[in-house]
Amino acid sequence: MTRAAAPVVATVLLLAGCGSSFSEPEGDALRVLSLDQCADQYVMALGEGHDLALSPRADDPDSWLRAEAAGHQMLRPTLESVVAWAPDVVVRYWGGDARLLAQLERQGVTVVTIADAADFASVEQSIAEVAQALDRRAEGQALIRRMRTTLDDSAAPEGARPVSALYLTAGGFTSGSGTLIDASLTTAGLENAAGHAGFGAVRVERLAMDPPERFALGFYDQTRADRRGPGRHPLVKRLVEDRPNVRLPAAMLTCPAWFMAEAVPVLAELRDAQ
Repeated sequence: MTRAAAPVVATVLLLAGCGSSFSEPEGDALRVLSLDQCADQYVMALGEGHDLALSPRADDPDSWLRAEAAGHQMLRPTLESVVAWAPDVVVRYWGGDARLLAQLERQGVTVVTIADAADFASVEQSIAEVAQALDRRAEGQALIRRMRTTLDDSAAPEGARPVSALYLTAGGFTSGSGTLIDASLTTAGLENAAGHAGFGAVRVERLAMDPPERFALGFYDQTRADRRGPGRHPLVKRLVEDRPNVRLPAAMLTCPAWFMAEAVPVLAELRDAQ
């Protein structure tokens, strides 16, 4: 036995000897572990009937399904606790370090990694992959249909003139082409004013010289975050107040998931604002 493996084995033996608080799943239920807050959303949405262990952030204010987290156990994603819990399926977005992931692979645990998404087709793929791993394909297809309906109902009328809008966070960042924010803006009939690909910082001076027609504000509901960020600068505040704007809550924006589609009807209101 290597020295690195010894603490893990010792922890498992200790838990076994003392009597673990982890209950055995009933019937065909799987033991499903989520390693981060984004994965929590997928597991809660698609894992009904399984024995779920969520991340400690599952009930945070910026968790979309935080109310559903009540009653579920929350497990810190450490190597020792994960090995002791012995999951059948692990779902992750960014969670889990290399040592933990390597151990799960050695144990033959099914690990599903939610991919970054630049469009809603990629979100559909993630839903389908998690649903398949959890043996909840019908539920996954139902979730995809609901997302498509939300997008279709809020899409811009054919031939409508795109209206310029800038997505801006309190920290002063925006989101250009090749991102799910951009896909949401364009679906709603808005022209992304970011002018670049991916995520990037916005200079206050640039906004003063060339302000967009509309603002879509993100993460402004986190009042204690980025209190001195460029997005809260007095000049930016005046620009926002003088133009049509909407606010997208942090819980809607923290994960490449189906609920990002809920931003589209909000952005459609921005498109139609006078």
